[in-house]
Amino acid sequence: MEKLSEVNIQIDGREMKVLQGEKILWVALEHGIEIPHLCAIKENEPPWGGCRLCWVEVEGRGPVTACTQPVREGMVIWTNTLKVQRLRKRALELILKDHPMDCKYCPKRSECKLLQLMRLLHVKIPKDLRSYPGKNLPVDLSHPVLTFDPNRCILCGRCIWVVKNVTKCGIFDFAFRGYEMRISTFMGKPLRETDCNGCLKCAEVCPVGALWGK
Repeated sequence: MEKLSEVNIQIDGREMKVLQGEKILWVALEHGIEIPHLCAIKENEPPWGGCRLCWVEVEGRGPVTACTQPVREGMVIWTNTLKVQRLRKRALELILKDHPMDCKYCPKRSECKLLQLMRLLHVKIPKDLRSYPGKNLPVDLSHPVLTFDPNRCILCGRCIWVVKNVTKCGIFDFAFRGYEMRISTFMGKPLRETDCNGCLKCAEVCPVGALWGK
């Protein structure tokens, strides 16, 4: 088996030797450097890169998403520049603008990643962005242990990766395009009519209150 080579990089002034081709996000996290993210799963190749929260700045190139950009020899990375802060805040605001903020009634309010990131990035519910039309999609309560509220879904794709690569049940996938894109079961069937076995792995990786166990 061919041994992976190492490269020398800098992150926020810290020099480190890391495996060539590893994504910036995972290198930073392994060295205790926090980078906000919602959609990233290390094993997911190619990365989905949907949330756009993991912006960093690479000298000579500019802003890149850390979950999609591999390291290379001599790379100098900054994770908290003013430009990076602005990009992350706007990305989070766009997610929040299309998310129901009735947190009081959310079953995952105590572990919601959106609320955690709002505190981390000092972001409030935006009022200056164009209002999106409400989704008003039906909440699927048909399954004995799993509940799915597509209105709270942020399209991070984590549940899709899990049902395809871990549980192998494949009950979810992306449907439609553009603003109409959503996560759905095949042909929009109720959960009780799918191959879901109730393991709740998809609910475990959901960062918000779109999927939860009853």
